[in-house]
Amino acid sequence: MSGSTTGSLVSALADGTVVLDGGMSNQLAAAGHDLSDGLWSARLLAEDPEAVTAAHLAYFEAGADVAITASYQATFEGFARRGIGRDRAAELLALSVECARTAARRASDPPRPRWVAASVGPYGAMLADGSEYRGRYGLSVAELERFHRPRAEVLAAAAPDVLALETIPDTDEAEALLRAVRGLGVPAWLSYSAAGGRTRAGQPLEDAFAFAARADEVIAVGVNCCTPEDADHAVAVAARVTGKPVVVYPNSGERWDARARAWTGAPTFSASRVTGWRESGARLIGGCCRVGPETITSVARTLRGA
Repeated sequence: MSGSTTGSLVSALADGTVVLDGGMSNQLAAAGHDLSDGLWSARLLAEDPEAVTAAHLAYFEAGADVAITASYQATFEGFARRGIGRDRAAELLALSVECARTAARRASDPPRPRWVAASVGPYGAMLADGSEYRGRYGLSVAELERFHRPRAEVLAAAAPDVLALETIPDTDEAEALLRAVRGLGVPAWLSYSAAGGRTRAGQPLEDAFAFAARADEVIAVGVNCCTPEDADHAVAVAARVTGKPVVVYPNSGERWDARARAWTGAPTFSASRVTGWRESGARLIGGCCRVGPETITSVARTLRGA
């Protein structure tokens, strides 16, 4: 079960809102780390785990209550391509949880509960070719379950407070993940990547969220790695369809230009939006790509009425 000694996250959601962290990759990049590798931030679990801990600490100090681990792109298959065997890969997956837990112990903010969410990214993240934003990989639900289950087992054994099934592009993968985490003894949230009221694979969000409504393991459902504007719509839909607490952590609103390999446009994520998300049913609120500690501080102050 959970390794937290600071109270149940489920109880905290019943009492009010919880602040998530921001983007791991942008925080690591801001500290000068090169993330161009296919393992992305997961590479630093092997090469510089203290950098991962420092990134988590920056968000805890900024006011976050929950750290999402650097395991989004950490898979047995991805590590194998770098010559890392299964035993060492399992150690690195467990280390991702410990890095976040260490940061929680180091945080000098006024004492308050802090939790660790172990990131379980989609199959497409392992491919490192952007397919997590398309889904429909040509694999069956059973094949996707077989891919996800071993990693989920290792992460669950490391005793996080919750498994973050995040940036999920379609309902096939959502179904596979819900099967993969069944019986592990750790609650989960399910978070889709969405655009225009649909999953990235094109299914209506109403249908996608309905999977979570039937899963006892799922304590929250919502969206991440989308625009703030798409989040505005998705939060209300998730709350209505599932009756569960909603998790929402969109990107900054800037757009990634793959050809130029640069972010373009202006951010549209602002702390003022979070009150609307909360009113619509959101209980776990934070940011994803390009949302840094300063914005999380503003989110925390807004949600706590400071």
